Amino acid sequence: MSLAVLHSRAQVGVEAPPVTVEVHLAGGLPALSIVGLPEAAVRESKDRVRGALLTGQFDYPAKRITINLAPADLPKEGGRFDLPIALGILGASNQIPMASLGRYEFIGELALSGALRPVRGVLPAALAARQAGRALVLPEANAAEAALVEGLRVHPAPHLNAVCAHLGGSAELPCQPRTVPRRPSEAPPDLSEVRGQAQAKRALEVAAAGGHSVLMLGPPGTGKSMLAARLAGILPPMEEGEALESAALWSVSLAGFQVENWRRRPFRAPHHTASGVALVGGGSHPAPGEISLAHGGVLFLDELPEFDRRVLEVLREPLESGHILISRAGRQAEFPARFQLIAAMNPCPCGYLGDPEGRCRCTPDQIARYRQRISGPLLDRIDLHLEVPRLPPDVLGAPPDPGAETSAQVRTRVIAARERQLARQGCPNQALSGRAIDRHCALDAAGRRLLEQATRRLGLSARAWHRILKVARTLADLGGEARIAPAHLSEAVGYRHLDRRPPRAA
Repeated sequence: MSLAVLHSRAQVGVEAPPVTVEVHLAGGLPALSIVGLPEAAVRESKDRVRGALLTGQFDYPAKRITINLAPADLPKEGGRFDLPIALGILGASNQIPMASLGRYEFIGELALSGALRPVRGVLPAALAARQAGRALVLPEANAAEAALVEGLRVHPAPHLNAVCAHLGGSAELPCQPRTVPRRPSEAPPDLSEVRGQAQAKRALEVAAAGGHSVLMLGPPGTGKSMLAARLAGILPPMEEGEALESAALWSVSLAGFQVENWRRRPFRAPHHTASGVALVGGGSHPAPGEISLAHGGVLFLDELPEFDRRVLEVLREPLESGHILISRAGRQAEFPARFQLIAAMNPCPCGYLGDPEGRCRCTPDQIARYRQRISGPLLDRIDLHLEVPRLPPDVLGAPPDPGAETSAQVRTRVIAARERQLARQGCPNQALSGRAIDRHCALDAAGRRLLEQATRRLGLSARAWHRILKVARTLADLGGEARIAPAHLSEAVGYRHLDRRPPRAA
C-alpha cells in the first residue's frame, strides 16, 4: 500500500485540534511536498525526517512523496509533526506494519540522529487523546507531563527506532505510570512573618476565602509586597480539573510546564513596564499572557499607578469574565484567566501622604493626578480596598510573636469557608452573578437600609453594590453564618471607600 494515515494534534491556543497525517507515495521524479497550511517549521521537517530515516538505517523512498496535514484550513506550526510524518513514510513504503497505527496518536520533533526531542503543548494534546480513546506516543522528556492525565496510556520513546520496534512488535515501549509529584521541599512564605497589619491579614483571609481581588494602599516599607506574596499560601488546594487547566496553560507557554509545580497555586508579579500583550497574551501566534499564567492563582501588580493606563484597562474584561479572547486577522484563541488580582500602590507620588512626621509635600493636584492613573471602572472591579499603615518602631523592634497565626491556621478557616460556598452554589462567592447574587446574598430590612445609606453616602455604582454583597457573603461564610448580618455588611462597606476619599496633603 502506498498510503499511510496517522493521527496527531495541532496547537491552537490552549486547544489541541486533531490533525490527520496522510502520506502518499507515487511514481515520478523523487520529491517531497507538504500540504495543509504548514508554516516554516513544518515545511522544514522534510529535512529533519530525511536525516533521521537515513541515520536510523531505513530506506528513504526514491518516489514522489505527498504529505497532507488535514484539515487543510487549520494552520500547522512547530516540529511536533516530525514523528508522524516519518512513521507515515515508513508505513507507506511497507517498512513498518500499519495495522496498529490507528490506535495511537504521535507527537514529537526529530533530531537528525533520530532521537525524539520534546515539544510544547503536550498536556492539551494528552487530554484530547484521552477523550478520543487513543494512546499517545511522544518524547521521553514530555512523558511525565502527559501522564498527569488520568486514564491515558502514555508511551515515552527515546528514538524513532524504538517507536518502529514497538509498532513492529519486536520491543514494547514502556507505559508511563501516573505519579503525583511530591510537595516542594521549600515551605512557602508564612503569614506569621508579617509584623502587625492585623486588618490587612484579615482582608487577605477574606480574599482567599471568596476569591476576591485586593488593592493595598500605603507608604513604602509597610509590608504590602510581603502580604501579597503570602496569599497563595493560604488559598485552598487546587482541584484536579483546575490543576489540569492551569498546567495546560503553562504547557503551551514559552516557559513550559514543570511537573514539580503540579497543583501549586501560581504567583505572578510582572514588572510595571510590562506591555498589554505581555499582560493579557497575544502575538502573531496567540500565546497566554500573565493573567492566564496566573489562572487559579495570584496576579500581583506592585506600584499599580506606574503601569501604563492602557495596559491596566485591558484587565477590566478578564476580571469580570474569567477568560480572554485574543483575536487576530487569521485566527482566534481563548485562554482561561480566572485569577486573584492583588495590587499595591503608594498614597501619593512621594509615598508619604498622612505620615505623622509630615514628610509629604505633594499638592492635592499632584495626588489627584497620581490616583487618576487608575480609572474608576477598574477600581470598581476590585473588591477590597484597604490601607496598610506605617508600623510604629516598637512593633518593628519587638521580638517575633510566638502566638502569631500561621498560614496553615488561616488556611484551615479559608478551606472551611470555601467548602460552604461550593456546597451551597458550586462556585466561590466572587463568581456569583445575576440571580445567584439575589438568591445567596439576600438581605433583611436592616441590612438593605444600611447598604442603601452607604451607597448614597459614598456614591457607589451598581457593580460596587454587588461586590459588597459578595464580600459580605464571604464574611458570613468565614463566621459560619447562614445569613448576612449588618456587621458583615459594615465590614464589607469598609473595604470599598478608599478610592472615594478626597486626597489631602499631610
